[in-house]
Amino acid sequence: MRTTLTLEDDVFDALKQRARQLEQPFKQVVNDILRRGLRPERAMPSEPFRVRPLNCGLQPGVDPLRLNQLSDELEAEAFLEKQARVGGQGGKAASDR
Repeated sequence: MRTTLTLEDDVFDALKQRARQLEQPFKQVVNDILRRGLRPERAMPSEPFRVRPLNCGLQPGVDPLRLNQLSDELEAEAFLEKQARVGGQGGKAASDR
């Protein structure tokens, strides 16, 4: 069937480029793309995807009760290093203000 269709410039350019890439006639590319666009959407799978959790646990020798202590120690070290840098630059520490 023959019909007149008005295409916007960017759509026309994209179709022409696709026709060159595929080495197919413009008419065939337009029809193929329209067919794909008119296909009904695929139905969702009947069963949803499920994630199965895996209990990896902690590495041997890691005491979960001491993890907060380790975090506190690292935070304190970082604070002291920052204070030493600020103090070494002639600035005043927050407690001196």
